[in-house]
Amino acid sequence: MVTAAQPRYAPPRPRARAVRHVRHVRHLGPNWYATVMGTAIVATAGATLPVRIPGLRPLCAAFWVLSLVLLLALLAARALHWRHHRDQARAHLLDPATAPFYGCLAMALLAVGGGALTVGRDWIGTRPAVALDAVLFGAGTLVGLTAAVAVPYLMAVRHRVEPSQATPVWLLPLVAPLVSAALGPLLVPYLPAGQPRQTLLLACFALFGLSLLATFAMLPVVFGRLVTGGPLPLALTPTLFLVLGPLGQSTTAVGKFAEVAPGVLPGPDGRVLAVLAVLYGVPVMGFALFWLCLATAHVLRARRHGTDFTMTWWAFTFPVGTCVTGAGALARHTGVAVYAVLGCALYAVLVAAWAVVATHTVRGLLSGELLAAPRPARSEPRRATARTTSGAVR
Repeated sequence: MVTAAQPRYAPPRPRARAVRHVRHVRHLGPNWYATVMGTAIVATAGATLPVRIPGLRPLCAAFWVLSLVLLLALLAARALHWRHHRDQARAHLLDPATAPFYGCLAMALLAVGGGALTVGRDWIGTRPAVALDAVLFGAGTLVGLTAAVAVPYLMAVRHRVEPSQATPVWLLPLVAPLVSAALGPLLVPYLPAGQPRQTLLLACFALFGLSLLATFAMLPVVFGRLVTGGPLPLALTPTLFLVLGPLGQSTTAVGKFAEVAPGVLPGPDGRVLAVLAVLYGVPVMGFALFWLCLATAHVLRARRHGTDFTMTWWAFTFPVGTCVTGAGALARHTGVAVYAVLGCALYAVLVAAWAVVATHTVRGLLSGELLAAPRPARSEPRRATARTTSGAVR
């Protein structure tokens, strides 16, 4: 019986209101951490250019602040996603097209942490920057190692994948430890001399080997699928740029090892690493340029076939940025001007790509299209396409 003092309808329960309030994050997948990576690399790559450009460093610091804000916002949104949409979160892990993107979380943490010491200290001071980098480096390395083991395990045991489904996205969890290897040396000078510094540097070297060998094992699968299976689906074509990530990041890492090693490692090891930085970096950067041309040709072909914007376009940012830092390392260790020119040219490409992709992303967020339920990716006739639960190819 309803009296005059009682409402004629039951108010929504708090749980129902909360679920409705966060419904827009239901399809927010781990691929969104690529926005953090792509923004942070604009800051760190610009700060390591071998030439001085007036006003560039303050601009890089502003990009780092933006990447930190994006990271905090995405961590909060993903926490809501796991709390209110656990079914979707579990589906992400069991989706072979989505699970590799968990490597992006590790790389986002590491990229923002490295940027804190590279340019963020201009805004927050050196000691807070060191503390922030230490926390994010530790968390990012732990998440990266977990993803590097867990995702291939899931692909072998739980997922059902075929060689024809291979894409460069499979590299993401394997590359995360390599990002730790490249950014860890930034913390070495802030540790006590002796064993602590040596331990961190050698740990970064171990992460370098772990990630590089795993990547070299996976690359033939990706390249073989591209040659024998034909072009990737249109929406996945930008992921070809992901191959540049381990190439540029490994070149950057060996350059960092050579810069930090003197005074840390005993004997001639420091000089040996300086030689390695050149002997390794020069041919790998050559292959990176080859792959850049190949991937660009595929992307231009996809544009001619009418591909639309997807979140995979963020692959144009972070991998290119690692090639900028790799070219800068070669410029410092060889003194050859062509690497300085290459680094500046690639940085111009990076900034232009970030501006285009960020504009499309903001537009898609405002329209709600990017957070809507995923739809099948458009492909060429008689080509199978993959549908993901995260909107990774939306």
